Amino acid sequence: MKNINRVIFASGSGTSRAPMATAIFHATEHSRPIICEARGLIVQFPEPLNQKAEAILISNGTTLKDYSSKQLLDTDFSESTLVITMEETQRQKILSEYANATEENTRLLNELVGDELEVMDPYGGSVQTYGLCYEVLKASIEKLMRVIEA
Repeated sequence: MKNINRVIFASGSGTSRAPMATAIFHATEHSRPIICEARGLIVQFPEPLNQKAEAILISNGTTLKDYSSKQLLDTDFSESTLVITMEETQRQKILSEYANATEENTRLLNELVGDELEVMDPYGGSVQTYGLCYEVLKASIEKLMRVIEA
């Protein structure tokens, strides 16, 4: 995965898991420059970061300044871009709806890093639920760095 220089986390509306993953990615040390962004699969209009997700990021010493959700586009895919989803259903949706999406450039986070479970959607849950999601993402992204830099 040495050719990867851009990572896009994609999920649902792009207001919780994907931006949390992006903030964690930015806060995690890397040995080379990698652009990291968040995208939504269903973005009818730009929305800010979910308030509970933002509170969890701030409480963990990180943030995304002026974040606004953006729709995943076919132009987001390239040979040096890795699109990472949180759920297999999201990955399948991307593979079926985006001409430039392939099995190689569109991956499921837990499979990529060797975790057993998908990253659960905290939407509608308590702040503690978002906190648990953050912890799962943090552990997975630390493993992801080793995979990408290997």
